[in-house]
Amino acid sequence: MTPETHLALHHARAAELHALAAAHRLATSAAGARHPRALRTRLGWTLVEVGLRLATPKPAALVPSS
Repeated sequence: MTPETHLALHHARAAELHALAAAHRLATSAAGARHPRALRTRLGWTLVEVGLRLATPKPAALVPSS
C-alpha cells in the first residue's frame, strides 16, 4: 500500500467519522435528549433518600410507665 493510498483511506475514514459525530450531535440535541439524565438524577436522589432512611435508627417508642 503506497503512502498516497493510505492517506486517501485515512481522509475517507475521517470524513465518515465526522459525519457520524455530526449526526450524533443532532440526535442528542433534540428536546427529549435531557430526559434520561433528569430521570437518572431523580432516581439517584431517591436512592440516597431511601438509604438514609434505612441507615437512620428509628426512635425508641415511648413506653408508658405504670
